[in-house]
Amino acid sequence: MRIVYQDTKKGIIEVVPETLDDLWHLSHIIEEGDMVSSLTSRRIQDSSGERLRSDRGIKKTFFMGVRVEEISYHKYTGKLRATGTIEQGPEDLVPLGSHHTLDLKLSNSVKIKKDRWSKWNIKRLKDAMKASKKPSALIVAIEDDTADIGIIRQYGIDYYGPVIGNISGKRIVQKNRKQAINDFFKELTETIEKFKDVQAIIIAGPGFSKGDFFDYLNQKNPDMAKISLLESTGAGGRSGIAEVLKKGIIEKMATEGRIAREIRLVERVLEEIGKNSKTVAYGKKEVTQAVQSGAAETMLVIDEMVKNRDIERLMDQVENMGGKVMIISSEHDGGKQLTSLGGIAALLRYGL
Repeated sequence: MRIVYQDTKKGIIEVVPETLDDLWHLSHIIEEGDMVSSLTSRRIQDSSGERLRSDRGIKKTFFMGVRVEEISYHKYTGKLRATGTIEQGPEDLVPLGSHHTLDLKLSNSVKIKKDRWSKWNIKRLKDAMKASKKPSALIVAIEDDTADIGIIRQYGIDYYGPVIGNISGKRIVQKNRKQAINDFFKELTETIEKFKDVQAIIIAGPGFSKGDFFDYLNQKNPDMAKISLLESTGAGGRSGIAEVLKKGIIEKMATEGRIAREIRLVERVLEEIGKNSKTVAYGKKEVTQAVQSGAAETMLVIDEMVKNRDIERLMDQVENMGGKVMIISSEHDGGKQLTSLGGIAALLRYGL
């Protein structure tokens, strides 16, 4: 994420999203009532005379501003859309007051005007700028001839696969089996290479397959081997990927470890609840009481609740009293668990 223009007096910040993670951040920063402007394309019909039915008009690209009524981010397609009424644009091309959906795209500037920029929105922008400079990570969980891939992103984990080898049982001729394994490892390597700019790879799983794949990389792709780390897990697949995250290996490799930290914090909350501990609170009512009494040491808030003014005030209060606030993504399992607790929880300095 790059900030290319900022005028706090007018409430305008213009940014350029550079990654899918940046679009995800913007989906939580842009709110209903904001004015959002960006490049858009529309087919303009020739109204000067008769036209053929096949005439679809001329596609023109120009800047347009809409007063946002709905913002939606589609994780699997990587599309961020802002829908609202048109308030800015060339009047000869688009009727002001009509509805339009802006597709906010990578590398296109997005101008956001708010009546009020909260410090949490500003913090999120700065975090996105810092995160864009960090290396990304990828987890490969192998078990026998099956591999699942987890791409670590700021909003959670994108799963890819499985990649499946055509390796038969013990009766297969040894020469053919070796060739089948090499073909499997080659396909897996080519799949990993599709994810650009990955600077850390964790090869995980039970048994010997992960080590065999690492040996293959050392021979066939030493550059990939240099950024790879072996890790034993009790299972392959998505369970193996989850196990790697819980171990905190991502942080050790100086990569994007926010998700792993979030998951462990939520798990700590669940552990305290399981022990009937008095040093944990969850749900808006209990957490509010804990914050107002000064007992909240770490507050966890699901990202979807941050736009709520009451929650913002609680977050400010926690920080003013020397506590920490952790915004938890709703996209991963830890976020879903926090949502089931009311979307908000706090680890306390002392029991209430």
